[in-house]
Amino acid sequence: MAIFDRFDVVSVPFPYTDRPVRQRRPALVVSRPAHEQATGLIWVVMMTAAENRAWPHDVPLSDPRFAGLSIPSVIRPTKIATVEAAQAKRIGRVTAEDQHAVQSALRAILR
Repeated sequence: MAIFDRFDVVSVPFPYTDRPVRQRRPALVVSRPAHEQATGLIWVVMMTAAENRAWPHDVPLSDPRFAGLSIPSVIRPTKIATVEAAQAKRIGRVTAEDQHAVQSALRAILR
């Protein structure tokens, strides 16, 4: 089983709340490796194209290529999911600047 680090960008079958499907899409790992090793699960937040309608707390991705993406994108911390680590594939990582912005957004959301 692959072990993912916090702030890795992964491709996962992300669940939707408004329909009974899962679509493979990029997501940002926000859990720590110890949690994954104990449960086999990772917590991820959705990533989406920057051209989509903005949501509160969206974090613009500063370097899509570093994250393994080909288009301008945003991290959407308000859409968090738990997925099986075995279904994830690492595609990149976010910059330190983006990591701090996501941490701030998560703190504001989870207060």
